[in-house]
Amino acid sequence: MKSVYTILLLTISNLFMTFAWYGHLQFKKISWLHGLGLVGVILLSWGLAFFEYVFQVPANRIGFEENGGPFNLFQLKVIQEVVSLTVFTLCAVYVFKTDKLAWNHLVGFLLLVAAVYVIFKKW
Repeated sequence: MKSVYTILLLTISNLFMTFAWYGHLQFKKISWLHGLGLVGVILLSWGLAFFEYVFQVPANRIGFEENGGPFNLFQLKVIQEVVSLTVFTLCAVYVFKTDKLAWNHLVGFLLLVAAVYVIFKKW
């Protein structure tokens, strides 16, 4: 179950990360945020990033093999990248609606799956 908890917490963390890093680019669609200057945007993003870490730190602690979890550091990082790109893609396509999913994105994801295989394979 630790692997499931790790991936679930990383997914939630990445939702906050995506909105902290890229959500402010959508503020023009929210009228009450139009007047927010750069400092306000930074502070709002930091507030979201706080919650990113609230979920990311426990995910890595639970998942790390030296804490009784199933993953080594390389595996945790590769999982994080795959989760991050998956969450970002879903947000860009379905929430922000700024991009369309294209064939090259799918090829890139297949290459990420290949990377996961290579990292997790016991050679």
